[in-house]
Amino acid sequence: MKVTNMVKQIPMKHLAFFSLLCSSAASAAERPNIIYIFTDQQTASAMSCAGNPDLHTPNLDRLAAAGVMFNNAYCTAPLSGPSRGAMFTGHYPDAVGLSVNGSPIPDSLRTQTLGTLIKNAGYDCAYGGKWHLPLLDVPDKEYGFDNIYKHSDDGLAEACAEYLSRKHKKPFFLVASYDNPHNICEYARSQNFPYGNIDTPDIRDCPGVPANFAKNPYDADVIESERANNYNVYPTAGFTPEDWRMYRYTYYRLVEKVDKEIGKIIDAIDKNDLWKNTVVIFSSDHGDGIGAHHWNQKSALYEEVINIPLIVTLPGKKNAGKVLPQLISNGIDFFASVCDWAGAKMPEGAAGKSFRKVVEEGNPQALHQEYIITETRFDGSKTRGWVVRTERYKYVLYDKGKYREQLFDMQNDRGEMRNLIMENAYSQELQKLRDVLEKWMNTYNIRPTRPKLHDVPGKKLKSTTRYQTAYK
Repeated sequence: MKVTNMVKQIPMKHLAFFSLLCSSAASAAERPNIIYIFTDQQTASAMSCAGNPDLHTPNLDRLAAAGVMFNNAYCTAPLSGPSRGAMFTGHYPDAVGLSVNGSPIPDSLRTQTLGTLIKNAGYDCAYGGKWHLPLLDVPDKEYGFDNIYKHSDDGLAEACAEYLSRKHKKPFFLVASYDNPHNICEYARSQNFPYGNIDTPDIRDCPGVPANFAKNPYDADVIESERANNYNVYPTAGFTPEDWRMYRYTYYRLVEKVDKEIGKIIDAIDKNDLWKNTVVIFSSDHGDGIGAHHWNQKSALYEEVINIPLIVTLPGKKNAGKVLPQLISNGIDFFASVCDWAGAKMPEGAAGKSFRKVVEEGNPQALHQEYIITETRFDGSKTRGWVVRTERYKYVLYDKGKYREQLFDMQNDRGEMRNLIMENAYSQELQKLRDVLEKWMNTYNIRPTRPKLHDVPGKKLKSTTRYQTAYK
């Protein structure tokens, strides 16, 4: 019997309900597949599509050419576990006890993780590669995900390609989580790489040191203290310029290595004709110092460490090739965006804002965030710090040491070489950003290290009562 004849036989009182069911079914059918590909420790500039001549990333370039690239995306926390915690819970790490590597997802959030929410919204959810919350492999059938591959860059692309070639009765959410270019950590420690070493080059084939290789004269001294106190993580105090050039060469080769693997997944999307109804998101959990200010690895709040790549390719490659300036917190905002595309309700207390609308409209005005926050706790340490990033400025506060406040003009000094804290001309802007950070801490119940965290020269304390009460 034809559908039109069936509708004629439905009593009028049931017709509205029938229409609602049809509408819901159509809506479910229109929801896109979602593929999230992310790397570990890749700074935003480590792509040739970002204008970097020192490496070649043809596959990430393919995504950028087909999608929308954000210049001002930042990790919610520059350390693997906390960053991933933000991605898959939608909460700031320190607010829910996820501020260090090895912290488990709280029991109160286990049924509200991203995979669980998307699965409950009617998706098949699959995860391959590095999990790190806290296990390196995601437990199969937990947190909403089927584990389709272990924590390894070798073979991950093939497992994802096989998954993409299956017949899917439901929309799917696939996560492909790569370890590289994280192997730069092994390089700095003079260890073998898990997925094969990089050949030692002639020094003249290595890129030069970055333009901001030197530290600014008023850089936070706590950063050097962290280097001195954690040699295993930061074994670079004695690096020469030639050592840093070798480091940068190796880092870029590792990025190229993971780009090649990502290309296999993109090829599978092509082969299975999935572009027409799939959102593909590419990002990284945090960046790497790559020698800027003589820094390697993560944790510090330098741009190279916290500014990460973010590319979103829409169904039908809509708005292909656009570059947008939005401030995005890739952890919490990624969580909100995937929920938005999947039609999953954001859980109470989740902090992010969806960037779906700005991507689909290609209009920078579709999402405006006056500021975003990045928080850090140094790897293997109790030292903490925070960033308030606005459209123009970047304010940094560490919880100890001299010059623990930093202020930079991101339009004129992206390399962070002039600390405006030292100039009275910026005192009004400084005070505004201090107040923003204090308000954020109050909003998300972030407990500072000591009662008067903001009690720095020139700071007018407005509300220390909560802090003093908390530490009695």
